[in-house]
Amino acid sequence: MRRPPTTPLPSAMLTDVGLSRQRSINQDAALVLDLPSGGLYAVADGMGGHAAGELASNLALDQLSSNFLGGKGSSPERLAEAVQAANLAVLRSAVGEYVGMGTTLITLLVERSVALIAHVGDSRAYLLRGGDLHRLTEDHSWVAEQVRLGHLTESEARTHQWRSVVSNALGGEERVRLELYGFTLQAGDRLLLCSDGLSGVVDEADLHAMLSAGWPPTHTTRQLINAANEQGGPDNITAIVVDIEAVSGMPVYRLPSRREDGPMYVDLLLSSRRGNSPVTYVALVLVYFTLMGLVLYPQHRSLIASVGLGLLAALLIGSLIRTRLQLRDGSLLPDLPIYSAKLQLPGEDAPPDTERRASVPPPSSAGKN
Repeated sequence: MRRPPTTPLPSAMLTDVGLSRQRSINQDAALVLDLPSGGLYAVADGMGGHAAGELASNLALDQLSSNFLGGKGSSPERLAEAVQAANLAVLRSAVGEYVGMGTTLITLLVERSVALIAHVGDSRAYLLRGGDLHRLTEDHSWVAEQVRLGHLTESEARTHQWRSVVSNALGGEERVRLELYGFTLQAGDRLLLCSDGLSGVVDEADLHAMLSAGWPPTHTTRQLINAANEQGGPDNITAIVVDIEAVSGMPVYRLPSRREDGPMYVDLLLSSRRGNSPVTYVALVLVYFTLMGLVLYPQHRSLIASVGLGLLAALLIGSLIRTRLQLRDGSLLPDLPIYSAKLQLPGEDAPPDTERRASVPPPSSAGKN
């Protein structure tokens, strides 16, 4: 699934059937697609029986990549439309022995100095920045909702009998429900995409330790897979690690912000992107009243036109400055759980389990493929 890169980002992908499923088909699939200004990365976790799950995940990623590359418009719209195309491909293939199949999808688009996340299901994205591990997505699942409501703890959710029951997936209905948002990147950032075969069994303290150990992406993905298998490997395991070494340039499009009310139907999401922002409404009102003033008071047309154009320019410049400030201070990062390792000073008691660092053996090899 790779194309010859122009400026490839250091990255690695690894997938494993899982220790407990050695005789099963791997229903996970992964995409690593190098692009001139970054890359497109995705993980899909299929469901609906062995053959159906494998078909769903691979079909989704094939449609995602081809539709994104062939799409038109800004990157957020192209990404949303590509996810919808993947959804329809899975839905329309769910016939005969494949009835009921579906797949999760977590997608990362890196473009210059920004990242876009498109998310459906319970596969996850993480960001390691400045020593902190940010969880970038919330699971679309029953147990995740119970955790948000305070009815279950994170540890209880990991072992709950319904932990694999997702509330949202590709192939479930004609219009996909997805979360789509963007944030700025910083040099030194490390991103992880993974299926729940990793995030569901390896806690965030251990993820943090392995991601921050200083290993190259290839060795890091191997250690992540090994950690999941050491916990029994109850499910297929997939991990993609992407390193951001440098950033340059900003996109010309407006970054979508994360909605607090969860996934949104794709057509509503796209319509909100295409002209329904408050700034657009205010700009249209200014244009309307300026034109009306020119018609009603032609003797003052110069003054009216100057005032109208001045207010419109001030509105657009103010909106641009506000967006740039948001991008610069990183406020577009989602307000989701953060794992921060606390340094233990000499003589202090050991930190509690919720803040511990994992004991990770040193790598035997630090080479890159």
